[in-house]
Amino acid sequence: MQAEVLDIQGKKTGRTVELPEEIFGIEPNEHVVYLAVKQYLAAQRQGTHKVKTRMEVKGSSKKLHKQKGTGGSRKGNIRNPLYKGGGTVFGPKPHSWDFKLNRKVKDLAKMSSLSFKAKNNGIVVLEDIKLDKPKTKDFTGILKSLDFANKKTLFVFPEYNDNVYLSLRNVPKVNSALLADMNTYDIVNADVLVLSESAAKVFSDNNTGE
Repeated sequence: MQAEVLDIQGKKTGRTVELPEEIFGIEPNEHVVYLAVKQYLAAQRQGTHKVKTRMEVKGSSKKLHKQKGTGGSRKGNIRNPLYKGGGTVFGPKPHSWDFKLNRKVKDLAKMSSLSFKAKNNGIVVLEDIKLDKPKTKDFTGILKSLDFANKKTLFVFPEYNDNVYLSLRNVPKVNSALLADMNTYDIVNADVLVLSESAAKVFSDNNTGE
């Protein structure tokens, strides 16, 4: 599929980039997208929640009374979970919430999310942004020209650019990602996916085997 390249003023440059159908034109698989997003969010969880068991709370380990002959129930010591201040039974313990997804599933999820964005006109190819120095005001001006000021926007670049990154990092609703690090969650979470022209060319070059 052909995508027109826009300049930073939001106008057509007359150039186009070929976005391969094998990536941007497949039938989206919603289930694998769900799995990839779920896996990403699960990996963000700290998993540090914990409660103390009866072995960890304070209190005497002496048996409260003899086992038989009192007419009462068997109680053990004061750290029994039945008592206030006692240990917790089957409480949470620190652990990782992350789970494994096969590489093919992740790749399919990423392609599905890109295809979904393409079908809903959510992908824009923008000429490479060149800034002489970091300046947030200049970057917000670009967003206004593109009419993205109130949209969650993900900018994708092929490599790190210090001036561009420092200019956009404090702009609300704007995120950036390197092409190699782009993930399904970032794509799905954005209203608009903005590919720099050089990043878009990577897809077409890889597709032609160059």
